[in-house]
Amino acid sequence: MISLRGKVALVGAADSQVGIVPGLDANELCADAILLSLSDAGIDKDQVDGLITCNSMSKPMLYHAEAMAEYLQIFPRYCFAAGAGGGTTFSILHHAASAIVTGMADIIVIAMADCLRSGLSREQSLLAQSSTGHPQFEQPYGPTVPAYYALIAQAHMAKFGTLPEHFAEIAVACRAHAVKNKNAQMRDPITVEDVLNSRMIADPLHLLDCSLVSDGGAAIVMTSAERAVDFPHPPVYLLGVGEGHNHEHISQAKSLTTSAALESSKQAYAMAGLGPKDMQFAQLYDCFTPTVLLELEDLGFCKKGEGGPFISSVGIGPDGSLPVNTHGGLLSHCHPGNPGSMFALTESIWQLRHSAGKRQVINAHVGLLHAQGGIMSSHTTLILGRDAS
Repeated sequence: MISLRGKVALVGAADSQVGIVPGLDANELCADAILLSLSDAGIDKDQVDGLITCNSMSKPMLYHAEAMAEYLQIFPRYCFAAGAGGGTTFSILHHAASAIVTGMADIIVIAMADCLRSGLSREQSLLAQSSTGHPQFEQPYGPTVPAYYALIAQAHMAKFGTLPEHFAEIAVACRAHAVKNKNAQMRDPITVEDVLNSRMIADPLHLLDCSLVSDGGAAIVMTSAERAVDFPHPPVYLLGVGEGHNHEHISQAKSLTTSAALESSKQAYAMAGLGPKDMQFAQLYDCFTPTVLLELEDLGFCKKGEGGPFISSVGIGPDGSLPVNTHGGLLSHCHPGNPGSMFALTESIWQLRHSAGKRQVINAHVGLLHAQGGIMSSHTTLILGRDAS
């Protein structure tokens, strides 16, 4: 496998408004994020020759990337829309990096947005929740997305003795990060008791174990390492990347307690020449609290089955040894669906630029990002750093 280590850099980043944004539809939020990212990179849209987007649920279009390019009057030679669930952002960044290295494009914008809060009715949302599963082996039994993740949580509890309190600590830590982020959708501090006392959604998951439903979008600008030095902000370099795909439907998963994050992280660590102990922070996909616990284990931050005690002893909040989801994550910052992991990417760029303000991780030079799509199905791991070497 050809290594991409240090060959491409992220030179622009921006978020749109997030939370409840009734005045803008998904495409307008996407356009807003693109223009803000170009401004951050100090370039004009005419310099962009690559555009990648992800279709929205609230306003889908047959050719989304082409339509967004037309809307903004960008005329790229590299243009397409991606789809890999919540892992879309990171998996497509892998491909965009390859496109830059092979000369398919020089400056690529990746942008995603949706309006799950303002753009979908309650009936549409419930339909989307109930239609995710396998049409023969899952849908007839009526589970929704939270139920699938509750199944994973129950399996981990049964096999390793994990407690609901361990899951609750993840929600508390993410909210503690969000308290420091003025742009987060939810900023009121919460306790483990608050999580456990919130409404039961799918046993053992309570309301505060579940991610938000939001509007919002974000965009980043990528280019080669050689070009990156000409941009106004310190470049953030791609050091390692890996992907793993185990299944599509949870009924077909070989294991409910080990995911393809195991494979994706091995590839990323090998490319970067780094390991879990080298990371100053991690941004982990937290659509539901159990995903963070499994990811911590599969990414090598602790041994399999020890995720709960690791969270309690090491700490993943602002004062912990491994800050996780420093912007607040999907649990507290925002979650507009497939674009959700975009905000972990923009947050990591700011952390590695050392421009994250009150939530800045001291001496942040290397960070790990991980996202998954489907029901723990498709996984991508990224390692980013301030230095290319």
